[in-house]
Amino acid sequence: MMKPLSPKPGTAWSPKADQSFLHMSDLILKNIRKAYGHVTAVENANLTFESGKLTALLGPSGCGKTTLLRMIAGLEMPTSGDIILGGENIASKSAEQRKFGMVFQSFALFPHLNVARNVSYSLRIAGVDATTRRAKAQELLELVQLGDKGQRKIGQLSGGQRQRVAIARALAQEPEVFLLDEPMSALDAQLRGDLQMQLRLLQQKLGITTIVVTHDQREAMTMADQIVVMSHGRIEQIGTPQEIYHKPANSFVANFIGNANLLDGIATATGIRVGGTEIAVSDRGSFAAGQAVTLFCRPEAVALHDTEIPNSVPGTVTFVRDEGPAREIHLDTPAGHMTAEIPGSFEATVKIGDRFHAELPDGLLHLLPERSHDDEEAA
Repeated sequence: MMKPLSPKPGTAWSPKADQSFLHMSDLILKNIRKAYGHVTAVENANLTFESGKLTALLGPSGCGKTTLLRMIAGLEMPTSGDIILGGENIASKSAEQRKFGMVFQSFALFPHLNVARNVSYSLRIAGVDATTRRAKAQELLELVQLGDKGQRKIGQLSGGQRQRVAIARALAQEPEVFLLDEPMSALDAQLRGDLQMQLRLLQQKLGITTIVVTHDQREAMTMADQIVVMSHGRIEQIGTPQEIYHKPANSFVANFIGNANLLDGIATATGIRVGGTEIAVSDRGSFAAGQAVTLFCRPEAVALHDTEIPNSVPGTVTFVRDEGPAREIHLDTPAGHMTAEIPGSFEATVKIGDRFHAELPDGLLHLLPERSHDDEEAA
């Protein structure tokens, strides 16, 4: 595992020594829409990207998240709507007119240039003198722990090292906003997880407003101050990782972030009736009795009992997935398919065909709007 990204003692690249990244203006999107003929890619997006925070745009392929990022970058012009930064509407400005840094999925590095020249390329285009370019490139390479790799060719670097070169190159412009489009999707799982932490530490150190596009919910949960979940060009929910995980706005979000038990039923005065069983739900929202709703519960909240207890449904084990520290128990119940996650233990033996009563603890349950066809497809 790499050490946390940090500059060497005395380097200029720290929030205290270099205030160039510490901007105080939020980036605000107002009714942003993008259409290609009769196809709407993004529909009425209203978002605030708080200064100095990291926001993840999260959703499946084709949901509009990359199109939204490209409009923010100036690579695509909105069909309508405003993009406000520092009180100025920049929606009609080109990418060259916006002081934004961007890291693409492919990294887009120049194979014929060495690492240092890749990092300083934008400075050369801007007319910065050679001495200053070399010094700035070295400072940035030290920041991303590649200080001894400046003279290497891009082809001599690993995937993780190339990603950090791309980050350093984007930071060379001292951007007001830092944009990343699935920057780690091509890396293996272990390296990707490592770099997610390193990038988050770097972002916090610099205090730069950052927007990351990803389809990886774990990546979003690891890195973001704020997550924006998108589907079919629409924003489904905006919130902190904990808000998105524990209190999803609908079944699509519940399914897309982690694993979820979603049981269809009818709202009652005290909760929900599912599979012929009355389940008490304190957090029942404003749903009227008799309304079709969906019960939401995370697998780790489900407790398995040998005997019937209140707020439980009977179930038969259909599959057991042993993940080491935990076991995922799949159950067939009158209310539908359910999953329980229990601690992995040599003492606990669970096998297909075993019968349990699955407790759904009030306080960890939420009622959501009735599932739509799109929600079911996402499950």
